[in-house]
Amino acid sequence: MKLRIQSINFDATASLESYINKKSLKFDKFFDEIQNVEVYLKVVKPESVSNKEVEIKISIPSVDFFASKTCDTFEEAVDLTLDAIEKQMRKYKEKTTNK
Repeated sequence: MKLRIQSINFDATASLESYINKKSLKFDKFFDEIQNVEVYLKVVKPESVSNKEVEIKISIPSVDFFASKTCDTFEEAVDLTLDAIEKQMRKYKEKTTNK
């Protein structure tokens, strides 16, 4: 699994990157063949309370899972985005195993 974290218009801290890395490793239990995990971190203008946006794309052979959330903190946005992707993966796995 290849993890790529891209922070747009700011520098992500090492602790934020390690938090994202640790959280993204849980998806290995769903699919062994995860190829890429791409994480995009943005600070949305105008400056408001909920201006931290996280977009995550997880690629497996023949399918991409994508979710995006905007929250007060990057950690909260990462958690909510990964939860959304987890729901997508569970649904996909149920559909493919029931065939």
